[in-house]
Amino acid sequence: MYRNLSRRSFAALTASAMAVTALPFGAAALTVDEARDLVSKLIGEINGVINSGRSEAAMIDNFETIFSLYADVDYIALSALGPAGRQANDGQKKAFRAAFQKYLARKYGKRFREFIGGTIEVKDARPLKSFFEVVSTATLKGQRPFEVRWHVFAKSGKNRFFNIIIEGVNMLAAERSEIGALLDANKGDIGKLTAAMKG
Repeated sequence: MYRNLSRRSFAALTASAMAVTALPFGAAALTVDEARDLVSKLIGEINGVINSGRSEAAMIDNFETIFSLYADVDYIALSALGPAGRQANDGQKKAFRAAFQKYLARKYGKRFREFIGGTIEVKDARPLKSFFEVVSTATLKGQRPFEVRWHVFAKSGKNRFFNIIIEGVNMLAAERSEIGALLDANKGDIGKLTAAMKG
């Protein structure tokens, strides 16, 4: 899934990259050290979960808690929903956001479970226009180390990550593509999309 991007995913990646660089500079009301500290704490939580020996279900519950604390889930959810999000009412957005948070925890929780027995370490951090990028290295047993990049801002007034790039695959772009496809499959009905995501 992460190594084979469709044309739609590639197009979404480009669109997401353009959207990110267009964010107002005021969204980055934090320092590079604060961004690095946030991701260091986040990675500490993730390392604790992946090496805890807990069941997959328990790990996914843990990851949902971690994402709710460290991720700007509202921003990620609306980005994934795309133009349809601008037409949704508050009730639809709230229901979608709740379903999306669980979906995100299941999907990326399973991805991070592949890191069991390994470690993730922060290596660098730098400003990128209106946000900060924190670079970490994942070291897994029997595999070559690879980068996991975290994009951090304070758009909501709190320091949060809003994107992850794992082995070159951009989360915002991939989710916009996948959620867009699910929305198309449900004929643009956000209620049906939300119900499908709970399954």
